[in-house]
Amino acid sequence: MVSAHKLHIDESQSRPLVSAIMIFRDEERFIQQAIESVFAQVYDEWELLLVDDGSQDGSTQIARDFARRFPRKVRCLEHPYRESLGMSASRNLGIDEAEGELIAFLDADDVWLPAKLDEQVAILCSYPEAAMVYGATQYWYGWTGDAKDEARDFVARLDVEPDTLIRPPLLVNSLLRNQVATATAGLMRREAARQVGGYENSFRGLFEDQVFHSKVCLERPVYVSSRCWYKYRRHVDSCCAQAAGDQERSARLAFLDWLEKYSRLRGSGNDDTYAIIARERWKSQHPLLAGAARNLRYRVRITMEGLKSVARRTLPAPARRWIRGRRRDVEAKVPIGKVKFGDLDRLTPVSRVFGFDRGTPVDRYYIENFLERNARDIRGRVLEVGDNSYTMRFGNEQVSQSEVLHVDASNPQATVIADLAHADHVPSNSFDCIILTQTLHLIYDLRAALSTLHRILKPGGVLLATAPGISQIDKYEWAHTWYWSFTELSAKRLFSESFEEKDISIEAYGNVFAATSFLHGISVEELHTDRLDYDDPAYPVTIAMRAKKEATLENG
Repeated sequence: MVSAHKLHIDESQSRPLVSAIMIFRDEERFIQQAIESVFAQVYDEWELLLVDDGSQDGSTQIARDFARRFPRKVRCLEHPYRESLGMSASRNLGIDEAEGELIAFLDADDVWLPAKLDEQVAILCSYPEAAMVYGATQYWYGWTGDAKDEARDFVARLDVEPDTLIRPPLLVNSLLRNQVATATAGLMRREAARQVGGYENSFRGLFEDQVFHSKVCLERPVYVSSRCWYKYRRHVDSCCAQAAGDQERSARLAFLDWLEKYSRLRGSGNDDTYAIIARERWKSQHPLLAGAARNLRYRVRITMEGLKSVARRTLPAPARRWIRGRRRDVEAKVPIGKVKFGDLDRLTPVSRVFGFDRGTPVDRYYIENFLERNARDIRGRVLEVGDNSYTMRFGNEQVSQSEVLHVDASNPQATVIADLAHADHVPSNSFDCIILTQTLHLIYDLRAALSTLHRILKPGGVLLATAPGISQIDKYEWAHTWYWSFTELSAKRLFSESFEEKDISIEAYGNVFAATSFLHGISVEELHTDRLDYDDPAYPVTIAMRAKKEATLENG
């Protein structure tokens, strides 16, 4: 694991030149801010190539002014006869003209955070095998300055375990499931870009970045960082925003067809790659059916969870035990000596990163179902640990102010810097809801942390927390702070020390099948979710806690 903000370039070595490539067409509204974010970089060994794709507005003059003022740092490029040849051809022109051994891309309506080049160069120097490094992307609505837009900002979750080197073709499979991460937010070696033949000129506007990202990730290892260095401006005039539904689906189908043909021709995909392509192609070809199927799955899951919740509240304990016993009895009994372990007959797990490299980890299935069922609590001023993706996903219009808690001040999205066990500086009675997923096990002084959480909730506010039961122990980022695992009983006793018992609800999710799958890192996409929906309290994978602060305001 690499903590990027602690890396530095060995001063005895030469500092590699970075060629920053910014393509633009009619971007006079935003291009100056994008260019200024390059000049604001901590790392100063860079050149900026401004590639004009046939602009008709004032952006051409802005670019030329920067090149005139800073001739040693900035160059302007354009196609013959100032034609508009599309995004791919424009980025390829930048790659061809680049003098740096490293290249980075920046769209003319986005911005880099100041540490981007410094930290990404350090990572590539530390990992010579990596062709590219990229991190999380901030979806930036707050550029307008409107408080409501700022509350919508979030850092998109990565679909793989971060702070590690990912080998082909796992990142391509991840890209197919989650279209967030592409090479646009990364830094890569120029020779790698040229080795794969650059961008595909036939993709002029949509999915051109995903095509290029796929070409690189099918051939070379890529380092994925948990750090965020890129702000992706969300506005109605962007290429993606203007793409209509049919246009976007048509472009996605073209991308999927290209990817299948390209990966089969080069022998660089795997069975998972082609299965995911087939599934995504069906979704794009049948959007109404795909949407109906998604809504049906959602309604069935909510109905089943509602029935289980009613049963837990109304059925007497002996009846619940009898039902669980009958469920166990119908499982086929395996004769002694006839157990077949199959692919699980191994001493190492299928995945050591919880299944992030294969899809959605099993515990995330339980966590997100829990938050979905309690979405009504995610309202008003909401505090979430790490980022605010769950706040925006499940709270949506109910959220008036989104806050992010992090122990590290370098997190660009953090608005509250604190260690929950030592957080006297955080004001009391501040939040209507706190989302605390998979965090408590990393805090040694749990009592102090729960006391803080109770104190900073507003009267009537709700804490939604999850913690691991049966689990792998992370060997990377959290290896030195993973202190605890939980049971339903231990969670109840712990929460009862800070909250009224009547205001606490503790649920354990999982069964022996789910626990086995999670320990091996088998993803949700590889399983039938009805096997995950059965809960056996003897095998808790995830413990979910809902605690409400009493409505009477405390003194002090």
